[in-house]
Amino acid sequence: MRAQGIRIITVKQPYASQIILGGKNVENRVRNIAGQYRGPIAIHAGLGHVPGIVPPSELRALHDGAEAPRGAIIGVVDLRATHHADYCWEALDERGLCTPWALPDNWHLELTNPRALAEPIAFTGALGLRRLDDATASRVWEAIA
Repeated sequence: MRAQGIRIITVKQPYASQIILGGKNVENRVRNIAGQYRGPIAIHAGLGHVPGIVPPSELRALHDGAEAPRGAIIGVVDLRATHHADYCWEALDERGLCTPWALPDNWHLELTNPRALAEPIAFTGALGLRRLDDATASRVWEAIA
């Protein structure tokens, strides 16, 4: 069944929306929370917001001018790989990192193939990368725009 096996991660806004727009292709974590898992990850926009970050106009347009959703699953990406900042093997930027979204001394979760949900699905977030229950996973797949 397609719904089984999908994982979920909570990300603060506006980063959650930037992941789903396709611009933010790395999620930074202090440890490798993915282990050996590779595959789909639902992006849960947490209740928190990163202070001082103003969402770009594309984010406001994505949400019809309203504030980006919080406390909801907003899309799905594929986890392609993970690596530590010390192992950035792609084209390096001036900081020696593989993407402008990467942070030094962090694990980078490489994200591809972002798909937005037609409507956010209210959900309670939590720490880490965890398995999404089958009923919610089915709703997520049905809501892919």
